[in-house]
Amino acid sequence: MSAPLAKTPLDAIHRAAGARMVSFAGYDMPISYTSIVAEHQACRQRAALFDVSHMGRLRFDGEGSEELLDKLLTRKVSDMPLGAVRYSLICDHKGGVLDDVLVSHLETPSQQRYHLMVVNASNRMKLRTWVEQLLPEFPRVTLSDRTDITAMIAVQGPLAIEVAKRLFRFDPSRLRYYQAAITDQFSKPVLVSRTGYTGEDGFELVCRAEDATRIWENLMLVGREAGFTAAGLGARDTLRLEAGMPLYGHELTEEIDPLTAGLGFACTLDGREFIGEQVLTHRSSSPHEMVRVGLLPQTKRPAREGYLIYNAAGERVGHVTSGSQSPTFNHPIAMGYIRREDKERGNLQIEIRGTRVPTEIVQLPFYRRTNQSSGVK
Repeated sequence: MSAPLAKTPLDAIHRAAGARMVSFAGYDMPISYTSIVAEHQACRQRAALFDVSHMGRLRFDGEGSEELLDKLLTRKVSDMPLGAVRYSLICDHKGGVLDDVLVSHLETPSQQRYHLMVVNASNRMKLRTWVEQLLPEFPRVTLSDRTDITAMIAVQGPLAIEVAKRLFRFDPSRLRYYQAAITDQFSKPVLVSRTGYTGEDGFELVCRAEDATRIWENLMLVGREAGFTAAGLGARDTLRLEAGMPLYGHELTEEIDPLTAGLGFACTLDGREFIGEQVLTHRSSSPHEMVRVGLLPQTKRPAREGYLIYNAAGERVGHVTSGSQSPTFNHPIAMGYIRREDKERGNLQIEIRGTRVPTEIVQLPFYRRTNQSSGVK
């Protein structure tokens, strides 16, 4: 018998709003409240609230925690200023990705400094085990899993910061991208981070589990006139796909290294030693034959995960890792891996329901909120 699904602190809110619930990474989560397209467009045009409490939150305290994280992560942690947030990856000894994470350098009101790592829900227990194997080398470091005693809410969209900032003692618009601060919302302590997974401006906040309902309600109330809406996992996925952001289990796995995934910016290789570093250093001078690309199928049918990609000679050269109809562009978009040599040649086809469809390679991301350029023409 399978274990019962876990529920986030906002479960009652979702059910009262009529959300359609699905099983995801061991949690009962809302996939949509109205429609995925409507929630997607609300985020692009106004702002949307997402319950992301299923994401793991691991806290590192004590002397040596920076050294442990430097050994664990592909990016350096020991030079992070207070309030900084960094995107990084955790690799195994073969250079494969165990997870992609966000690490924040924070300070409690009593001036105790610590690091908070946000990890993918499906990888939380795997990473706890991975880190616990390193702890004997760092006897003064304490790892605590804060997932079950906290909640996490993302507020994303062009109106998110300006409308919601009146709720906080600290103005989140003062934060630069990838910065965080501990503040409060009507005496409820919250961590506010100017980060997100949608391609829009906004913030993610972490609060105590018992405060989550009140904080969610306050956000919805202050944003009511501006058209704030609740959004589920469905819209979160189409938004991140348009933004060209990788998803673990799709674009990232233990069989894929960060450089192949196009995440070299998140790997600091010079003058460092971390798990997987030797493999990545070697690969940096001898790139993998596969490369992640954006794909624009010339059809109305979306290309789904696992669909095969062929070149003009009929050779199988790759596969789709994520694909969907784009609500913003009203056209199918996809990401996948193809042979590096075929990226230069072009003339690709994706086999969709038995038919090979001409497919254009486009630059990621498909969508930029600055409206400068996108891969969709």
